[in-house]
Amino acid sequence: MKTRITALFGIQHPIIQGGMHYVGFAELASAVSNAGGLGIITGLTMKTPEDLEREIQRCREMTDKPFGVNLTFLPTVTAPDYPGYVDAIIEGGVKIVETAGRNPEAYLPKLKAAGVKIIHKCTSVRHALKAEKIGCDAASVDGFECGGHPGEDDIPNMILLPRAADELRIPFVASGGMADARSLVASLSLGADGINMGTRFIATKEAPVHEKVKQAILAAGELDTRLVMRPLRNTERVLNNPAVERLMEKEKKLGTEIRFEDIIDEVAGVYPKVMMEGEVDSGVWSCGMVAGLIHDIPTCRELIDRIMSQAEAIVRERLEGMLAGTTAA
Repeated sequence: MKTRITALFGIQHPIIQGGMHYVGFAELASAVSNAGGLGIITGLTMKTPEDLEREIQRCREMTDKPFGVNLTFLPTVTAPDYPGYVDAIIEGGVKIVETAGRNPEAYLPKLKAAGVKIIHKCTSVRHALKAEKIGCDAASVDGFECGGHPGEDDIPNMILLPRAADELRIPFVASGGMADARSLVASLSLGADGINMGTRFIATKEAPVHEKVKQAILAAGELDTRLVMRPLRNTERVLNNPAVERLMEKEKKLGTEIRFEDIIDEVAGVYPKVMMEGEVDSGVWSCGMVAGLIHDIPTCRELIDRIMSQAEAIVRERLEGMLAGTTAA
């Protein structure tokens, strides 16, 4: 299957593995890329630019296919060494960067001068248009269904994707609620050029996370996520657990007076405990509603091959059959 995204990034299939904290290590990124998708290393999971350099090299030893690095620009008092991370990306020969969070414009000139293609994660059409204006090569459009930060507009992909298609000139992928061939075909029909999957890729054999995390996703349904930190305008969709319920009780009690310090026990330093040690109830961690569509733990190649073969069957048999009047379903 050829789309503007496969052409832009030089990949076989229009499937991207989004950057995920303490998930996007070389093992997963290389497995996705080897299967024909685009694997992504999560830059800020690496504590220093030097650590990122080493992770890029590890990934390069595992695949000769294109892979990228996620660089999330956080609203923090003490910012990470972003110039150092950018240098590590360039010196590592990485040619694709997924940016997220705040506006990445200040870092684009150096990346673009090094021949790096930029795909920016957006939760609204206006943000996607801004990404296009500042020179991003593509956008990842995240609907309200997504795990992690869905923004504050609450627009689901059935509306957000065609709106993006109406406005954008650059290619974009659909993110949020993506799990299978139906997700891919639906996204393409709504104007996207591919899909970005996060939660689905956590539940794969190569994802370097604790088995309890994968089993928690398999056990979850579409009703088992919650939105937290909305009073702080930092809304995050997470898998429900006792820590999430404690946090939500604090939000209910404190209302608009709540501060980050009030919930620090539930949110700070959680990801190493969850992803590496399997303490899945120790705090809040991102998970999409798509958990309701995840029922197995395949290899990345099995997953991507299945998506692509079933997508072709949907188009050639179900949809073409409907046009020909030979398909009842």
